[in-house]
Order: sequence, then structure tokens, then C-alpha cells
Amino acid sequence: MTIPPTTPYAALGGEAAVRRLVNRFYDLMDELPEAWGVRKLHPPSLDVARQSLFEFLSGWLGGPPLYTQKRGPARLRMRHLPYAIGASERDQWMLCMRLALAEEVGDENLRRALEQALQQLADHMVNVTTAATA
Repeated sequence: MTIPPTTPYAALGGEAAVRRLVNRFYDLMDELPEAWGVRKLHPPSLDVARQSLFEFLSGWLGGPPLYTQKRGPARLRMRHLPYAIGASERDQWMLCMRLALAEEVGDENLRRALEQALQQLADHMVNVTTAATA
């Protein structure tokens, strides 16, 4: 009998797998024209963002709490307030994340659970609304 991993971090494959996911996510953000809106919120080099997301996801997924060890509590919404994040930027972020998850997470149930949880997180980051046009 095989004992299943106890955390999403372990189920994903640990540090190397989280790093692959983050790298693929940011590669897609750089490559996809339809992600330009969210890409332009970042500096030209994505190195700091890659490291920050890797550290955050490591702890968020149940692995080492690298982000909180370096920066304290995540307080993601507060940290993202300087950036205008609307539904479009959220959707672009999730497009990159969904594609990265599809490529990097073989376990379909884990992939769906992560996508759902990340969608909730992305929804929480929206801090601007745009009026509907008639």
C-alpha cells in the first residue's frame, strides 16, 4: 500500500516541481500576447517575481515557509494594491497559470484543486473595476 503525500507541495513533487511550475508560468507570461496586460505590470526582468512566487507557493502548498521567513506574512492583497489589477489582468494571470499547471501537474485531481484554489486567490487580488459599456 502506498501512502499518499500529505501536502500539495509533496504531491506536486517538492521544490523542483514548484520551481518548474513557476518558471513555466512566467515563461508563458512572457510569450503569450494575450498576457500582455498582466506582463506589463512587472519589470522587464522577471527574476525577482519568479523567486517571490516560488517562495510564496512553497509555503502556500505546505512546504517550507520561505516567503514568510524572508518577508513576514504574505498579505497579498495589500502587497498588490500599488498595481491596478482588474478582471482582465486576473484572467490573464490565470490563463498563464492554467497552462503552466496543465503542462507541469500530471495528477488531474491535484491540478484541478490547485487551479480552483489559485482562482480564488486571483479573484481576491482584483482591486479595480471597470464600468460596463452600453
